[in-house]
Amino acid sequence: MTEFELRAQQIEEEFAMFDDWMDKYNYLIELGRSLPLIDEKYKQQQYLIEGCQSRVWLYAEFCDGKVYYTADSDAIITKGIASLLIRLLNDLTPSEIIDADLSVLDRIGLKEHLSPTRSNGLVSMIKQMKLYAMAFKAKNEA
Repeated sequence: MTEFELRAQQIEEEFAMFDDWMDKYNYLIELGRSLPLIDEKYKQQQYLIEGCQSRVWLYAEFCDGKVYYTADSDAIITKGIASLLIRLLNDLTPSEIIDADLSVLDRIGLKEHLSPTRSNGLVSMIKQMKLYAMAFKAKNEA
């Protein structure tokens, strides 16, 4: 099992502990609170993710063949979603991120329990994280 698959399985097990979606939302909020603070210099327009109703900043670095993300949001649930995505995709190679099967988000019921605007934001965050990975991969192979 890959590192990514282990993380996805762990997240699935954590969400399975809650029967009620309000408890799952509270868990997402807790995840958001545990998200390390993004450096203020990355809270600029160029790091804002388009397509999110709330403001979400995402920054990525490439170091020793792996991608490392930091993020922040002005909305607590969105911050939790960012934390969840970082937990899944952080510290992986660009290829692992590009190829990552994020169906775990469907299995935990995340997409179906988000408002349409939050769901769009989720898709935008994933897209931006994968775009960073593609850029790092292309630059590394050049």
